[in-house]
Amino acid sequence: MSSSSSQPQVINLSDLDLSQLGDVRRQFEEELNHLTNSFTQLKQAQAKFTACIENVNEMKPENKEKSILVPLTNSLYVPGKLSDAEHVLVDIGTGYFVKKTRAEAITHYKGKVDYIRTNLETLEDTINKKKDNLNAVMNVMQAKLKAQTQSNTQKA
Repeated sequence: MSSSSSQPQVINLSDLDLSQLGDVRRQFEEELNHLTNSFTQLKQAQAKFTACIENVNEMKPENKEKSILVPLTNSLYVPGKLSDAEHVLVDIGTGYFVKKTRAEAITHYKGKVDYIRTNLETLEDTINKKKDNLNAVMNVMQAKLKAQTQSNTQKA
């Protein structure tokens, strides 16, 4: 009977030499860097969707036909008039836009914010576990270095 490859292999850190521990430490540091970057990107996306909710809330019926600045890019705006204060175009991804009522748009963006929040929570747990693993590796490395230094001192 063969063992399942889906089970993670458990390694006792104290059985590894300093070189192997260094490799494990580097792997954890790379994973942490990647996860931290992903966390930052998710936070930025969450902030963007939250801003969208705020923007939709600003589109009030009493503002119909008022002059506004329409964003063409992040830094380029042109003057325009708000012709329909009850409907907005919602970017649903990959260049597609859907016309929705203000209420539908807010529901859509709140769903996105909630989805990202749950992913952030999961990612934060994973980051904390990786940090704990990295700290464990660092502690074993320090203990081995200390033992090696004491051994070298006793031999001298």
